[in-house]
Amino acid sequence: MTERKQFRAIKGTRDILPPDSALWNWFEQTARDTFERYGYHDIRTPVFEPTELFARSIGADTDVVNKEMFTFGSGYDSDSMEESAPGLTYSLRPEATASVVRAYIEHGMNTLPGDVKLYYMGPMFRRERPQKGRYRQFYQIGAEVLGQSDAPAIDAELIEMLLVFFWRAGLDRTTLYVNSIGDKNCRPQYVELLREKLLKVKDSLGADSQRRIETNPLRVLDSKLPEEQAIIEKLPRISDHLCAECREHFTKLKEELKLRGVAYEENWRLVRGLDYYTRTTFEVTAAGLGSQNAVCGGGRYDGLVELLGGPPTKGIGFAIGSDRAILSIQESKNLPHLPGLAVFVAWMGAKCYPAAVAIARKLRDSGVSVELPPEEMKFKKSLGLADKLGARYALIIGEDEVASETYSLKRLSDGDQKKLNENDLLEYLESERRGTGA
Repeated sequence: MTERKQFRAIKGTRDILPPDSALWNWFEQTARDTFERYGYHDIRTPVFEPTELFARSIGADTDVVNKEMFTFGSGYDSDSMEESAPGLTYSLRPEATASVVRAYIEHGMNTLPGDVKLYYMGPMFRRERPQKGRYRQFYQIGAEVLGQSDAPAIDAELIEMLLVFFWRAGLDRTTLYVNSIGDKNCRPQYVELLREKLLKVKDSLGADSQRRIETNPLRVLDSKLPEEQAIIEKLPRISDHLCAECREHFTKLKEELKLRGVAYEENWRLVRGLDYYTRTTFEVTAAGLGSQNAVCGGGRYDGLVELLGGPPTKGIGFAIGSDRAILSIQESKNLPHLPGLAVFVAWMGAKCYPAAVAIARKLRDSGVSVELPPEEMKFKKSLGLADKLGARYALIIGEDEVASETYSLKRLSDGDQKKLNENDLLEYLESERRGTGA
């Protein structure tokens, strides 16, 4: 007999199962609630785009584009649905900002009133080496502000919103780092100075840093190699080379953060190595994740919309690594109290089944979670299953309850039991669901 093959999740991916999935849902809903309080709206974009979109936005010379994207031939032209020209490829999105900006341009969202505030959540894909909190299919929650102003108050409010969300989600062991990387007027001169200094110590650097001296010197500052840290500490700092306008913007940003009660630390090595990034950059780290402790990164990208063919537009945004943020919450033991199964309906006898179906529907309609066994079970077995499922109550329906039009509600934690008519039962469980009842 041929042995059946057992299929498993692909390396670098995993299944999110109950009860963890309930934590994920709660985390994402908390983000939605928080962001919408600040006037942000949900946007949902495709999980794959033309490869050129990411090459142009992220940078053709970056590791993400060169090594980490999952890319495939389309087979058909996206417009004519005919066989495509050789070389036309799509890629699974490694991040979402490029897709959001593409949608902003494509749908003429620049004509909307005020700043366009958008948030998203969903899976991203990178061909990385799997490790703790890092997967090849991972999840991000992000927000973007696109408009005509680059006022520091916009940056500060975005950061405030992010930290309010983390606080509401119980991710309270965090540190915010901020920096300014200048703009097209002052950063090029700094980059050339940095390249000049790096060339003098090139032989002491690793292969990746040596390559980045030519392609993107700012990325050397991101290096985590222990042997490079002493060298990097002696390099010129961009904070000493900002133009007057960028220095004023950064000063006002810090004033705005202070006004909002947002604690931060300055980190001169916090850079974004892409040309379209300007001025504000920030990162949030969380405890319990080891050296890979960043859970969110963001920055201002005033040149990206134009780079992708849109009108002159200011922009700023962030992306949260949901996998690592939730891992930090789990390891901190600061877990939320998530609603579980409220009522298990223990019905006995065929004559009681219609009443059980009817009351289960009414309870569910009122917002109460209910488990209704499809087949009759012995009373002791019913209570045992109710306990294993974590139900708070067992609703007992036998012939006596049907005849008297009452229900026996047993609290499984302490065995307390009471008889209630339908109205009183609905009222009691509704108050209990809202946390105002016994």
